[in-house]
Amino acid sequence: MGSQTKSFQMGKFLLEQRSIIALLILIAIVSVINPDFFSVDNILNILRQTSVNAIIAVGMTFVILIAGIDLSVGSVLALTGAIAASMVSAELPVFLVIPAVLLIGTLLGGISGVIVAKGKVQAFIATLVTMTLLRGITMVYTDGRPISTGFSEGADTFAALGTGYLFAIPLPIWIMAVVFALAWYILKHTPIGRYIYALGGNEAATQLSGINVNKIKVFVFAVSGFLSALAGLIVTSRLSSAQPTAGVSYELDAIAAVVVGGTSLMGGKGRVMGTLIGALIIGFLNNALNLLDISSYYQMIAKALVILAAVLADNYLGTKKL
Repeated sequence: MGSQTKSFQMGKFLLEQRSIIALLILIAIVSVINPDFFSVDNILNILRQTSVNAIIAVGMTFVILIAGIDLSVGSVLALTGAIAASMVSAELPVFLVIPAVLLIGTLLGGISGVIVAKGKVQAFIATLVTMTLLRGITMVYTDGRPISTGFSEGADTFAALGTGYLFAIPLPIWIMAVVFALAWYILKHTPIGRYIYALGGNEAATQLSGINVNKIKVFVFAVSGFLSALAGLIVTSRLSSAQPTAGVSYELDAIAAVVVGGTSLMGGKGRVMGTLIGALIIGFLNNALNLLDISSYYQMIAKALVILAAVLADNYLGTKKL
């Protein structure tokens, strides 16, 4: 009986730590196959490439924790990136461009939240609508063409956001680290964080306890919009232009990072640091397959299998009530 209990506890531990174990196994395997994988330059390159998806995935974590979904993140990224590029090309001060664009992203996310909270529309449908709407607005705004940030001094300053370094580490990595630290603190040590978990666990009970669930819903979608705009700023500054098709399928990568990181799609259970590990798994997997010169078609298959494995593991944990 004792050995069965120990085996059960060991199985529980392995399932709960599956994302970390998967990341370590992935790194170990690819490091053996290709020694260049573990070079400092390659690791920094992976982290920089992962930063955009990881930042968006933090906002997605907030939304999924309340049992929602946000399909509009890629469209918010594209529209805010286009607005940022046009503002920079008009030689507006960068210290005004960045907060203005972040505010716009927050408002766009908040609109989705209002539709969900006040309109009583399912998050999937609400954000599907805003995804399509904002993508259309982006196409109209850009006329279907890229918008360059120009060649002014302000454009060079703006470009540093995506291409600059601090202590030999790319700035997007620092931004990603700050975003995760703040998200961890909010979810772990603030009342709003506890309300988010409570809402995802049982909305009816949360409402009966006197908590304004509508405000929480608007808040989490606003956070998602804010972080999508931040990612849009990084992408636009890195390319020195805004592409009207930017952010396409980014919502899928963000959802993948959250699910692989152990956050339940049913809401109420998950950790933002798990999302970081999930984003790293996706980033390391893409980079490993590139180093091994594997076709992008097979990369899509591999990513799908990783997501499926994560969902099945989550369902198994729910069934067994681990």
